[in-house]
Amino acid sequence: MDESTCVTLLQQHGIKPTSNRILVVKALASEEYPSSLSELCDRLVSVDKSGIFRSLVLFREHHLVHSLEDGDGGIRYELCFSHDDCNDEDNHVHFYCMRCHRMFCFYDLSVPEVQLPRGYSLESVNYVIKGVCPDCAKRK
Repeated sequence: MDESTCVTLLQQHGIKPTSNRILVVKALASEEYPSSLSELCDRLVSVDKSGIFRSLVLFREHHLVHSLEDGDGGIRYELCFSHDDCNDEDNHVHFYCMRCHRMFCFYDLSVPEVQLPRGYSLESVNYVIKGVCPDCAKRK
């Protein structure tokens, strides 16, 4: 994703584009799977950990990223391609490989709709399937 696309995406979500925020968006966009804070820190050596974390918190508040429990006690982040800063329109199923600890996005699998009991309201959905990915299954 180029810089102007990052700036547009940030602005669409009501976030002021700063150089650090643009770098975090670019890093998230370049990954094939959701990234942990540690992985982002390894990639973005010019931005300190607290700056990356603050960006991720802001992005989550404005629905620019999904934060996912990865099934192993950690949190991973991925860009959210919803069209505004109030709703997540692109919820999908995730798969966590218990051997290689990677998380995969299944964009074509929608999160099943759940009817909550009266009085409960939905804030977010974290749908993760745990198992073994095809690469790890081949290696046995």
